Amino acid sequence: MAYRNKTYVAFASEDIRSYYLMKAWRENEHIDFDFFDAHDINAALDTSQPETIRRRLGERLSNTKQTVVLLSSTTKPKAGRSSSFLYYEIEAIKRRNLPVVFVNLDQSRTVQSAKIPATLADHYSINVSFQPAIIRYALDDHVERFNKNLAAVNPLTGPYQYKAHVYKGLGL
Repeated sequence: MAYRNKTYVAFASEDIRSYYLMKAWRENEHIDFDFFDAHDINAALDTSQPETIRRRLGERLSNTKQTVVLLSSTTKPKAGRSSSFLYYEIEAIKRRNLPVVFVNLDQSRTVQSAKIPATLADHYSINVSFQPAIIRYALDDHVERFNKNLAAVNPLTGPYQYKAHVYKGLGL
């Protein structure tokens, strides 16, 4: 199962509460959600120098197999500023050609192109709502599709979304 691979979660600092909620889902015995968090590798302290933080982020990303990018109204602008850590993370995700699951924090189930960082706008990806069942499903399904797509003669590009029946099948 892909979601058991090391998963890197990228987000704007304004969205850290959503990241913490994902970690809480993982710890809750009543929620079937799990991921091996790449953020648990080589902790970087807020007091560290920017170069140290970037180095640690690079180490985390080099040890990951898939990524989740939390999407909100602050994601794209922040990912476009070269001074932000999110910019560095998004650039590294693109450079390493990692599978991306975009998670819409506003619960939308559709592609929200206006919120996707420009660097990843043409990256083959999937957009899902901020719910543990569909995120878990995407970490299994999309990552496998992404890896098959790499070998395709005419590979898919850009963001996609699941049809309503997928959500219905998951009880959402």
